[in-house]
Amino acid sequence: MIFTFTLNYELTSDESDMDALVERLAEEGCGDALVGVGQPGRLALEFIRDALSADDAIEGAVKDVRRAMPNALLIEAALAP
Repeated sequence: MIFTFTLNYELTSDESDMDALVERLAEEGCGDALVGVGQPGRLALEFIRDALSADDAIEGAVKDVRRAMPNALLIEAALAP
């Protein structure tokens, strides 16, 4: 099944190069995410991911993001209605 969800992160001060950050996210399996950087120090990722369950989709994305941004703090995960 296809699931749409958003992960919102608080970034550390060493994660200021957004181009490099987006490239790392793609390299770590987050090519299926739309990246939003509208708020300073925050990053929103809207995923459209194929998985067996919503939990599997979100857990997989969180792991992928953690590899790309190990110091970022997940502040919200929301499944689209």
